[in-house]
Amino acid sequence: MPVDAIGNVFNAQSTGASNNTNINQEEFIRLFLTQLQFQDPLEPVDNREFLAQLAQFTSLEQSRQTSQNTTDLLAMTATTQAVSLLNRQVDVAGLAMPFTGTVIAVEFNTSGAQLSVRNATGQVQTAIRLSQVTLVKP
Repeated sequence: MPVDAIGNVFNAQSTGASNNTNINQEEFIRLFLTQLQFQDPLEPVDNREFLAQLAQFTSLEQSRQTSQNTTDLLAMTATTQAVSLLNRQVDVAGLAMPFTGTVIAVEFNTSGAQLSVRNATGQVQTAIRLSQVTLVKP
């Protein structure tokens, strides 16, 4: 999960990329029950192995939930930062020519918050990412 300098989160899932190596809880239980169903009755798998598998899955599920919560928290922080810049004067870099202007609008899309900034001559630059803001003036 790449994070821009100020906190703009880019969610790989929302851009179409997905990770097919993940297994959800329902699939794990199905796999677990299939393993139980087809085990050799003369040589059953040790109960400790089953408990270890369950403990591993529980740990992985908790880790996944923590990761999702962190991603959600970063997205909310980026949103708050973007909204707090409304009507504030900022220095913007990362374009052909750096400039100073006032944030007049915030737009949210799958790639995160994008600012619209009016410069001193009245021209509006759109699609400014939070990472392009180098200074926020009081």
